[in-house]
Amino acid sequence: MKKSMNRMIAALMVFAVMTAALTGCKSKPKDADLKAAIETALLANPATSGAMVTVNEGVATLNGSVADETGKQAADRAAATIPGVKSVVNNLTVTPVNTAAPVVVAADDALTAAVKDATKDFPTVTATVSDGVVTLKGEIQKANLQKLMMVLQALKPKKVDNSQLVIK
Repeated sequence: MKKSMNRMIAALMVFAVMTAALTGCKSKPKDADLKAAIETALLANPATSGAMVTVNEGVATLNGSVADETGKQAADRAAATIPGVKSVVNNLTVTPVNTAAPVVVAADDALTAAVKDATKDFPTVTATVSDGVVTLKGEIQKANLQKLMMVLQALKPKKVDNSQLVIK
């Protein structure tokens, strides 16, 4: 009985020591878990979606490009606020988003003169210009319609309306 009591006390002591050791040591987050958490935070903000992250021993490195300085700072803050991240190396570059050049619409007076010149070879077609829209009326051969449309589109009107044109 004394032997079994000693074994039981020994087992309880081993259990107590193991419990204390396991609960006393917090395991540090894994780099892969930190990377996933940072990526989720970056994707949640459209301004930081161009950023990529790598994590090595708790140090997060941001690479890629963002549209402005605000996006760069937001990415830095997002990574730094993740528990377990020791520091952030921000290598993001600011690359403004290219916007397409505005479409140049010819002024009506210049466009009218150019349209008159373009339609001179098609005597059965009349054209009017209003607010950058060229409206065609009359008759034209199907083979000549494509030629005329290419010449008119090159003048950069807002639109060429050929709905009133009879195609033969």
